[in-house]
Amino acid sequence: MAESIFGYPLRRFFLSNPPIFREWSGSTALLDWHESSNAHIFKINVPGFSKDEIKVQVEDGNILHIKGECEKEETHAKDTILHVAERGNRKGNFSRVIELPENVKVDQIKAHVENGVLTVTVPKDASFKSPKFRNINVTSKL
Repeated sequence: MAESIFGYPLRRFFLSNPPIFREWSGSTALLDWHESSNAHIFKINVPGFSKDEIKVQVEDGNILHIKGECEKEETHAKDTILHVAERGNRKGNFSRVIELPENVKVDQIKAHVENGVLTVTVPKDASFKSPKFRNINVTSKL
């Protein structure tokens, strides 16, 4: 989303420092992102999905991609009449893409699903040194 508004190279100038969502799928997989002193914790609503239907991947070094894929469920037998269909045809697919901060240990990410909530824990790297800033002297001639 931000790439389409500001372009990839400019997004850090216009957006605040927590990493941004690169894509919003409009899915019903609602997300909470908590940060503790030692980890980033993502909690995502995934009701009805089994652990085999959820994929958590790291792409391009720091892009967390969480997706759920499933086949549609038959809601009723062939010889029955469907009067109300508010739940839809099962849960549908979802995809969430999140750019992780630089100070994380992507090789130690853990994920588990319980009671319709997927929890992804991304540990922080305590030894990470943020880039230091230095002032550049401005002169009238080069």
